[in-house]
Amino acid sequence: MSLSITGGVLPALLTPMDAEGVFVPSMMEKLCGSLYAAGVDGLYVCGQTGEGLQQPVAQRKLVVESAVRLSPAGKNVMAHIGAASTADAVELARHAESVGATSISSLPPGGSYSIDEVHGYYSAIAGATSLPLFIYFFPGFAARPNGFDDLMRLYEIKGVAGLKFTSTDLFTMWKLKRAGATIFNGFDEIFVAGLAMGADGGIGTFYNVVPEWFVGIHRLAGEGKWDEARALQSKVNAVIELGLQYPAHAATKEMMAWQGVPCGDCRAPRANLTVEQKASLREKMEALGVPRR
Repeated sequence: MSLSITGGVLPALLTPMDAEGVFVPSMMEKLCGSLYAAGVDGLYVCGQTGEGLQQPVAQRKLVVESAVRLSPAGKNVMAHIGAASTADAVELARHAESVGATSISSLPPGGSYSIDEVHGYYSAIAGATSLPLFIYFFPGFAARPNGFDDLMRLYEIKGVAGLKFTSTDLFTMWKLKRAGATIFNGFDEIFVAGLAMGADGGIGTFYNVVPEWFVGIHRLAGEGKWDEARALQSKVNAVIELGLQYPAHAATKEMMAWQGVPCGDCRAPRANLTVEQKASLREKMEALGVPRR
């Protein structure tokens, strides 16, 4: 593989869908174009933001193929291939490699699995392709992995390159970085803090809405301009605070529609906004001064 996965800003890509939950490639084209125009380093495809777990395997493959096709050379298309069954995850991993994705990532299996079972899941995925695999650490989603020792055991699997780290335990992040892992910060609202503790980049939902602000935070942190980076993080957090007043996935899609980049509806069981909620959100977006595409 020619691309070195060293970090950067990767929007957790929304999946444009119609009212029946069917992928709409024409919307995807405009979405990816707007994100790359803002300077992002790649895309994180079919994660939780992209409603990957709500889509059938066949549709997820189409979304990844589209993201690869719409990405310029040298960009990191990281396909989230997490699934309820190991077999589906392995199938999605092999497909991602076959169509030109540059890396893969997976949530751990949701539920009360042991660390041995989670280790077996990731080992099967890592052994299925030559793509670098990024563990998705999200304690709010799964009980295991839990803490530094579990994470190190998974990181030591051959083929694992690092983690998407969606936790506020930045001390553990720091220890993993010290061990050599490439780390993408997962919580949008603490991107600056994650970078300060060693994260190499970030992956997140609101990167779709204000990608240039996240690109700016990453650049300013790299230049050591922490006061300016924190000020830009505050602007980001105002947008996040607004979005979290509504069902978050639907709010993000409505924010994109307001900007001129429609992404359609959410797939059930995700809720969509009411007409009243849409009007309220759009009014507040205008007041925040969020840039239009």
